[in-house]
Amino acid sequence: MDLTSSYERFVPEAVRARYTFTETRNAAAVLWATNTDLFDEVVASLDEFQLKADDLVNPGGQESQLAKRFNTALRSRGWREARVDTEIELKLRIMPYRPDGEREATVTSSTVSNRGYKVDNFKGRVALDLEWNAKDGNLDRDLGAYRALFDAGLIDAAVLVTRTQDDLRAFGYQLRIGVGIPEAEARKVLGTTTTTNLDKLLPRLTRGDAGGCPVLAVAINSTTWDGEPATPPSSLADIHDEPEEDNAIDDTDTLDE
Repeated sequence: MDLTSSYERFVPEAVRARYTFTETRNAAAVLWATNTDLFDEVVASLDEFQLKADDLVNPGGQESQLAKRFNTALRSRGWREARVDTEIELKLRIMPYRPDGEREATVTSSTVSNRGYKVDNFKGRVALDLEWNAKDGNLDRDLGAYRALFDAGLIDAAVLVTRTQDDLRAFGYQLRIGVGIPEAEARKVLGTTTTTNLDKLLPRLTRGDAGGCPVLAVAINSTTWDGEPATPPSSLADIHDEPEEDNAIDDTDTLDE
């Protein structure tokens, strides 16, 4: 699938300068045309968001401070976490045999339910996920959810926010060295090869994993930085480079109120 570039016309230059954009099926144009207010909210959230040096000095954990800041800004605009559930009802209809006096069909039904996984932010007819440093399998779930929601007529397009890889690794290394972290530890920043980033997302987009759903992909990069220095960690034990936990939901999970 060919990538498109309608974001060059619809996303303000000041925002494009601070992120790396790509898209399928002219997603920015579709969002602007079908959900103008929501598109403006996404652009405003991106414009307000800033990458902090501490996000790279200490990027991991169950949910990073970066993710909390980003999602909270959308919550304040009315976006809410959602869950993609599926329910299929199967009916076996045995037709009557009239020579034996049968008049009505015999129907046996069975329902198959599947509790699904989360979409980080949902409003109107737009889904938006943030995948900062999670396991890259999250991208498969996100795109699969977009495909299902689009095919069901529930969304017009989706936005997936992630990060660059080589650019931010080099930047994070310099930040860590700058606060006195030993070189061996500094090189571990965003070093796991199976975490979410734009390099992992692109082949999934170009092979059409989202089906017919237009997807606007936005990657946080070094130019998203707010310019403030990092806070030196009190010890190496305070540095967590493991991926964030994924967004699968089990029976004990609850959604935001």
